[in-house]
Amino acid sequence: MAKTGAARARPPVGRTPPSVTVDGGSIATTTLLTDGSTDAVAVPVAPARAGDDALRPLQGTAEAAARYGVDLAEIGERARLTGAAGEIYVLQLPRPVGSSVTLPWSGLPPRLVLVGVGSGRPADLRRAGAALARSTRGLRRVVTTLGAEAAQDDSTAATAARAVAEGYLLAAYVPPTAATSDSPAREAAELVLLGRDGMRPAAAVAEGHTAATATWLVRDLATTPSSTKTPAWLADQARRLATKAGLEVTVRSPRELAAEGFGGILAVGAGSASSPRLVTVAYTPTNAGGKHVVVVGKGITFDTGGISIKPREGMVPMKTDMTGAAVALATVLGAAAAGVAHRVTAVLPLAENHFGGASYRPGDVLTMWGGTTVEIANTDAEGRLVLADALAWADATLDPDVLIDVATLTGAATLGLGKQHAALYSADDELVAALVAAGDASGELAWHMPLVEEYEEAVHSEVADLRHVPIDKHIGGGSITAALFLRHFVGARTWAHLDIAGPARSTSDKHEVTEGATGFGARLLLRYLDNLR
Repeated sequence: MAKTGAARARPPVGRTPPSVTVDGGSIATTTLLTDGSTDAVAVPVAPARAGDDALRPLQGTAEAAARYGVDLAEIGERARLTGAAGEIYVLQLPRPVGSSVTLPWSGLPPRLVLVGVGSGRPADLRRAGAALARSTRGLRRVVTTLGAEAAQDDSTAATAARAVAEGYLLAAYVPPTAATSDSPAREAAELVLLGRDGMRPAAAVAEGHTAATATWLVRDLATTPSSTKTPAWLADQARRLATKAGLEVTVRSPRELAAEGFGGILAVGAGSASSPRLVTVAYTPTNAGGKHVVVVGKGITFDTGGISIKPREGMVPMKTDMTGAAVALATVLGAAAAGVAHRVTAVLPLAENHFGGASYRPGDVLTMWGGTTVEIANTDAEGRLVLADALAWADATLDPDVLIDVATLTGAATLGLGKQHAALYSADDELVAALVAAGDASGELAWHMPLVEEYEEAVHSEVADLRHVPIDKHIGGGSITAALFLRHFVGARTWAHLDIAGPARSTSDKHEVTEGATGFGARLLLRYLDNLR
């Protein structure tokens, strides 16, 4: 029965996912199964080999069958398991009746879990880890041999361990709540990966935990209601988290934004009672010599569309329209936690796009940071305006070697790519290849899109330097024309634009993706930074 008192305080953003550790033991020998602290044992199965119809037991499955005295092959056949990645079957073992009865599994964890691992590639192992997290939520400890194989080299073992750990931790996420119900959230169990020897698997799991922590932060921030999440609140969270991590942080207030000429951020935020901010968070590694990567993230804490108001249905998910800023913040914090070799600066232009007596209007001409003038045609295309200010400022003052912006920018990006891929724009082949590779490795996929030069006329204006949305509806390509607009504000920098409007939100849980805010982008960028030379 729900309480009638005040709502519970929401947990602070920046929560830590559950623990994942590695252990060199095996199912046959480990004492973790008899010390009373483990609630489930999970073992992998794979699809039948070509020409055979028998489910394949993998590392630890035969040992579990022997130790428990249970024919797991027969169980798998009865359950009609195929071994597909993420397929799962939980066997709840009965307890004896009476003190004189001893069963083969007496004293062992009461749950045996068969988990399909598909091909065993990282993407499939992430799915297996995610399925395990969802099926064992609320337990204390789960022990598994997922991803372990006999005679694995260190590199393969590390890659597999990280994939299982990431999938598990990402699916373990539970959104913060202010509900007054007494029923506690069912937290994920501690996970122990058996059969891993050496330092590399442990280091890889730690890297996976850092990446998952970054994704949790993005999800927490994006899920926070806009009644709480004003630009000032988000700036305060960035300051708190950055200060805790020992990073340099600067917050510009409306007065400073006006004095320095941030015309786009100020115009977008003018209609709201919650004034805009510009936040920078900087990480500098101990050893100099790396590159300087600047990540600019769109931070619209709520988007009504302004005077070009959205329909009600379009506004429902708009508390997540600051996901780009959350990704930028999580990236710099994750880079610091991982000790990457490169300088990383996050730039967060924050505003609420509301409507009121001071709202900017279609037909207005804005002067952006640096002096470029922009004709406004649609106040619901506000994201590119705050990004333009931040990109121009970053180009002129931060001297980045690589400049990347990330944003839930256009619905048009989802029309061709759907919900699984980010739209990636860049004219630099090396940067494109690096970001696509990082996306493939992390499971956060990006597809290289063209900067079509023939569409440049879409941003031409008769009354200003640029028009921020096309006047000719026959041009189409709304995601492309948005990227072309942003290109005018990055100078000659090596630059990439990630439009994450599709994969940043999900309507349901699926594998490591959670319903609502997915946190897409942080793991991709951390992989990119880790691989950058």
